[in-house]
Amino acid sequence: IRNGLDETETVLNIISAFEVPRFEYNSERKKFLKVNIGNGHVDLPHLFDLPSAKASLFRDRYTILHQRTLRHELFAPAILGANSDDASCKFKLQPIEFLLGSSGKVKEAIVLGLLTQLREGRYYLEDPTGILQLDLSEARYHTGLHTENCFVLAEGCYEDRIFHVSGVGFPPPEPADTSRAYFGNVNTFGGPSKVSLKTSPKLSRYELENDDAVLVFLSDMWLDSIKVMEKLQVLFAGYADYPPVAFVFMGNFLSSQQGSSHATTLKTRFKALGDLIAQFPELSEKSKFIFVPGPSDPASPNILPRMPLPKIITEDFQRKIPSSIFTSNPCRIQYCTQEIVVIREDLVSKMCRNTIHFPTSGEIPEHFAKTILCQAHLAPLPLSVCPVYWSFDRALHLYPLPDLVVTADQSNAFTTTYMDCQVMNPGSFPKNEFSFKIYIPAARRIEDSQIPND
Repeated sequence: IRNGLDETETVLNIISAFEVPRFEYNSERKKFLKVNIGNGHVDLPHLFDLPSAKASLFRDRYTILHQRTLRHELFAPAILGANSDDASCKFKLQPIEFLLGSSGKVKEAIVLGLLTQLREGRYYLEDPTGILQLDLSEARYHTGLHTENCFVLAEGCYEDRIFHVSGVGFPPPEPADTSRAYFGNVNTFGGPSKVSLKTSPKLSRYELENDDAVLVFLSDMWLDSIKVMEKLQVLFAGYADYPPVAFVFMGNFLSSQQGSSHATTLKTRFKALGDLIAQFPELSEKSKFIFVPGPSDPASPNILPRMPLPKIITEDFQRKIPSSIFTSNPCRIQYCTQEIVVIREDLVSKMCRNTIHFPTSGEIPEHFAKTILCQAHLAPLPLSVCPVYWSFDRALHLYPLPDLVVTADQSNAFTTTYMDCQVMNPGSFPKNEFSFKIYIPAARRIEDSQIPND
């Protein structure tokens, strides 16, 4: 599999959320520069960091969206000598301090900021320069799920210290190729390579030549369910002659909480899974088995990113199946030139419950995909709803946009595409009649699959 490839050109690489590289935007060079952590200049991040890390979390999200918005064709300054009609179609992004410092009425303004509810029933907009009270009574909402703690472009007029909003939308998204130009050729995704593998001709050729390579995604793999284990045996038997590149199994790995015996039960059930996989030597030798913990799996608190399952639970299984990888939630998968982000969290339902304006038209999957890709973040929700370790929030960033985002959720399975980035939810394996998703990297195609009842 390494024939003809350089040492750092990995065909398949699993990147933990705690290994995602960190970048900071240099406003003078208008470029993102890698932060060398632990070199004496920047301290190593901690799970429970200083309060300043929380401020950095929102500031970093804002910086990504602000610089991206400023170079969008609607906001970029008009080119000298350009068509006057083009110049008249341009908008100017104003900082909040500009409005706060205005003595009179500002008839038209567009502001980028964090949507917050500092007081019950009162919404505000925040950016690094100030806080602005909003009047949303006459606001028109563009498509998407506008939740508290997401960043929005608000258009309206400022009068009597209140911003009367006429329109609310998301910062415009940006194609991945455009974003990468502001990083240079460095590896922003993670992994051993120092340079981005997106442009590797060898990996690109390998990817196209192996047009039968597939990745299998399955969520809610309840190992304590007899029916699930029976269906897994059918699944493995079906792929025995054509081993996939990887099986990506996402939790929860038990159907219900087992109290004090949860870890012991899980260890026993993983041993049974190891015995099952061992019956198919072709699979155990040629396929990777990737395990992403779910919200109810031990032994991490319900904070993102979640640690991998503890070794005390997985060590027996890993001895039997050496090709298994237990990783964090979320995690990243690099296959040849493609970048895949995987998360197991009930994001769709959480965002629907916490939106300040529920969409009246369109499909929820399309609204959801647009939201996370425009926000460049997997979970643009209040930290009280979806807690995040402040210093590891970058693991949830979607910038530059990956090729595929897998958001395993309790809601119905879906597949959608926005800005050339595919977003899919494989659905719950036991609850959706044992359905799952297959990704074919060479064709960049997602297929629905199901194990029928006998």
